[in-house]
Amino acid sequence: MRRRNTSFLLQGVSLFFASAALVLVIVQLVSYSRQRNNYPAGMTIAGVPVGGLNPQISSERVFEVYSTPVEIRYAGAVIHVEPSLVGFELDMESMLAAADQSRTGGPFWGGFWDYLWNRDPPASDIPLRATISEERLLVYLQNDIASRYDKPPTPAQPVPGGTTFEVGEPGQTLDIERAVILIEDALRSPTNRVVNLSYQRTATARPSFENLEILLKQIITVDEFDGVIGVFVRDLQTGQSIHFAMDQGEFISINPDVVFTASSTIKIPIMVAYFINLGKGDLDEQASRQILNMIQISENPPADILMEKIDPGRGPLIVTEYMQTLGLENTFMAGFFCDPFNPCAPLARFDTPANQRTDVFTDPDPFSQTTVSDIGTLLEDIYQCAENGGGALIAAFPEQIDQNSCNQMISFLSQDKIGVLIEAGVPEGTSIAHKHGWITEASTGVIQNISDAAIVYSPGGNYILTIYTYHPVQTVWDPVSNMFARLSQAVYNYFNLQ
Repeated sequence: MRRRNTSFLLQGVSLFFASAALVLVIVQLVSYSRQRNNYPAGMTIAGVPVGGLNPQISSERVFEVYSTPVEIRYAGAVIHVEPSLVGFELDMESMLAAADQSRTGGPFWGGFWDYLWNRDPPASDIPLRATISEERLLVYLQNDIASRYDKPPTPAQPVPGGTTFEVGEPGQTLDIERAVILIEDALRSPTNRVVNLSYQRTATARPSFENLEILLKQIITVDEFDGVIGVFVRDLQTGQSIHFAMDQGEFISINPDVVFTASSTIKIPIMVAYFINLGKGDLDEQASRQILNMIQISENPPADILMEKIDPGRGPLIVTEYMQTLGLENTFMAGFFCDPFNPCAPLARFDTPANQRTDVFTDPDPFSQTTVSDIGTLLEDIYQCAENGGGALIAAFPEQIDQNSCNQMISFLSQDKIGVLIEAGVPEGTSIAHKHGWITEASTGVIQNISDAAIVYSPGGNYILTIYTYHPVQTVWDPVSNMFARLSQAVYNYFNLQ
């Protein structure tokens, strides 16, 4: 009887424990099933922790993080940018689908077994999936950031009445290409949402050519020059030009240009004509000496000899024909120089658009005339030929002129060293290829015409500068030559801002 009771008791105890174990398993199974409805511990979606959260709450949390404005710092300003403003959109559906796959993709019972043994599932990170409209971001950066906060450079300004320029200020320009990368990185980050935008320094802008022209005109006005003056400047890098004329302080038309006595600057066309006539040949020692004396010492007899070598009877007229071929319709040589006390008769009479004007009078010599634009253009032709073997001179005379010829011409013009006029306005050592000219009345010593035509080679750029003046009574040397120097200095300073 006692054994039967003991057996019954043992069966009851076993049944109790079995029932308890079953209940415990069911409880754990229910708990695991509930946990399986949420994302596992350690899971992140787009870098946002969502462990233990259901999909809806996880979605809201991710949206909350990535809707936070990105803080942009630029040029001392702090700007908050709504992600949607620049076309940022989360692909939440795809990220939740990937998260659900990670949550439910494993075997149920295997997961339950790990749960029973308190083994956490491996952490998983669902990467960000989003789109950004780069077009909208660029528009925002250009219209809302750059246009408001960029600082354009301040150009140097001419000092009124002087020859210098006040220094400008460099500018600040948003580095848009770099900004796009930085902002896109911030939009894709759940934590690093502050961006310091970089910028580029822009150099101080050179004043406009119009400002240089104003300065040149102011110099003439301040110096109170009351004769006729023509000025021509050509930027040999850009091709921009300044060209104006004044008569007794008043501006006059330059269409057609104002005619001046060419004086010794006509020796530039004579030199060019000799090289054309030479036809790519080598200069002999005698010709080289004659050209050098004509340019450097400004002697007239060598000029006559060179024109006679071109043609004994028509040399000056051939010089003129060559200039007309180049399109320089206001430049001519009508006769030989001969002896100033026994001048030669002109070989022809030339009517040009410039010398037919009646609104301005410069008493031009019937033997040789030119304009600032004609002689400036001829110097530019020589320069382009020497620099790159191009330009109108080679185009017009391809069989007679080459780059070597033009370099020789530049070399001869560089020997004209007088230390005044245009030369006086540039720093010592500046390379300048030019020809000056003035006419002194033999009987009175009065000067009425002064001219200088130059190619200036400077660190900040090469340029042409030609200046011609005429006064009906007398051109007083000191103030007028100083005016030439001041005009030259202003142009040099424009090209070489400090």
